Amino acid sequence: MRGLLLAISAYGIWGCFPLFFSLLANVSAFEVLAHRIVWAYVFTGLVILVLGRRKQLAALIANRRALAWLSLSAALITINWLVFIWAVSAGRVLESSLGYFITPLVSLFLGRLLLKESMNRWQVVAGLMALIAVLFELIAIGRLPWVSLVLAGSFGLYGLVRKMQPVDSLNGLQVETMVVVPVALLYLAWLWSAGQMMFAQSLSDTVLLIAAGAVTAVPLLLFAAAARRLDLIVVGFIMYLNPTLQFLSAVFILDEAYPPQRLLTFVLIWIAMGFFMAGLWQSHRRARRAMA
Repeated sequence: MRGLLLAISAYGIWGCFPLFFSLLANVSAFEVLAHRIVWAYVFTGLVILVLGRRKQLAALIANRRALAWLSLSAALITINWLVFIWAVSAGRVLESSLGYFITPLVSLFLGRLLLKESMNRWQVVAGLMALIAVLFELIAIGRLPWVSLVLAGSFGLYGLVRKMQPVDSLNGLQVETMVVVPVALLYLAWLWSAGQMMFAQSLSDTVLLIAAGAVTAVPLLLFAAAARRLDLIVVGFIMYLNPTLQFLSAVFILDEAYPPQRLLTFVLIWIAMGFFMAGLWQSHRRARRAMA
């Protein structure tokens, strides 16, 4: 029960991200991103100190191979954060929601193509349904839903990199932010020197920008704790709480307008999601029988 509550909390926080970052719509996406990196680095560093994990962090930084992989994952997650923040400020939360619905299917393809992981028939159907949904979106609006595809692609590749170089979420996030924090600080220094920094201009923006660090780190820590307690099938199912909440927030709270065909695209993705979960359940049952 505790693991279930942890997972719901993690995905619930992620699902409410559009509401949080919409409060910073008056701040440029690049400044929000820079503060998110800096304060996430500060927050995870404090948690590591409190938990006494400095030795593990030092060992991770000394591992050149791990540092190289985490530098790549840092670049991917930075792209993901930037596009998501921009999408929220631009009123394109529905597209970001679609991206996170597609993400598990991107991971499915990457696992099959690069890691040679097996796919059952339900997962093949899920992948084809997702492809049909993207093609339909392309034909209906005359262009690729680039926000959705960049979010799904960057996070799918991020998951692939972290799978190839597995480290715990806390130290992993600390190293990832450590890699990009110098760039973030240089950008903030340039904004300050140019008199364009929004930080410290108002109390509400300042508090929200600092809170972005904790908001980034907390769900990752909750998720890591949940993943240790729950079966993969349960974690995979609850994962869809995130884009579902984003979708509901966009339609009912942020009042985003969307063309009628966008609903059909989501229906196709939801059907693909159902096939995807059926495939996970089938694999889970087979693994249970093999262990019996």
